[in-house]
Amino acid sequence: TAPNPLVGSVIVHKGRIIGEGYHRKFGDSHAEVNAIRSVTNPELLKESTLYVNLEPCVHHGKTPPCTDLITSHKIPKVVIGSMDTSAKVRGKGIEKLKKEGCSVKLGVLEDSCRDLNRRFFTYHEKKRPYIILKWAESEDGFIDKIRKKNFKGTNWITSPLTRSLVHKWRAEEPGILVGSNTARIDNPMLNVRDWIGENPVRIIINKTSDLPKDLYVFNQRISTILFTEKEIKARQNLEFVKINFNGDVINQIMEELYIREVQS
Repeated sequence: TAPNPLVGSVIVHKGRIIGEGYHRKFGDSHAEVNAIRSVTNPELLKESTLYVNLEPCVHHGKTPPCTDLITSHKIPKVVIGSMDTSAKVRGKGIEKLKKEGCSVKLGVLEDSCRDLNRRFFTYHEKKRPYIILKWAESEDGFIDKIRKKNFKGTNWITSPLTRSLVHKWRAEEPGILVGSNTARIDNPMLNVRDWIGENPVRIIINKTSDLPKDLYVFNQRISTILFTEKEIKARQNLEFVKINFNGDVINQIMEELYIREVQS
């Protein structure tokens, strides 16, 4: 659903669930809309409670505001897990519902609701992507085998099963970042092969732009960003972003990825 959050909604009438819905993908109907549409007898909505894990939207985006649909059906009570802290909403949906006469309860299972959308909340509140640190390590604490001279490629210490798990993770995140040594020594593809899903944007830190051009990261098959100290012209699926390596490198990278709406 990125850049949209994960949202689900349930509608209850006199202790019985009469409607369910969730946001399936970016650009499609929101959870509240799908839940309301799933109710076979819309007349019951006037006596029902709508539950949703995130504050309903109040702005026009790819779809109309969910608050308008809720109030048009005169749903009297709305229970919300967590406030939407993005700039476009940030309490405005709750305010609109109350103004239209809805009884609103906020903060039910709030910690769980915020954890579900930790990428979304980190992006909007901290103005940076959500960061996941991943590495493989042997039982005795090593992250690599001793490499023979002139050895090229990945020196696997993981199993096919764990590699499938890693590819599942890649399919769940919009970006994957490595340093120049990993790119040079392992020559990783950084794509999704052992799972079904979209490839993340490949992000490489390479100060001097000295990586061999026959590495997989330069094959231009996947959107790739290289952070470097030099001005280099972009090519198809390959961008070079100049940053100051004498400054705060991490913050510069995080700011650039935030601008590009890379949430994690």
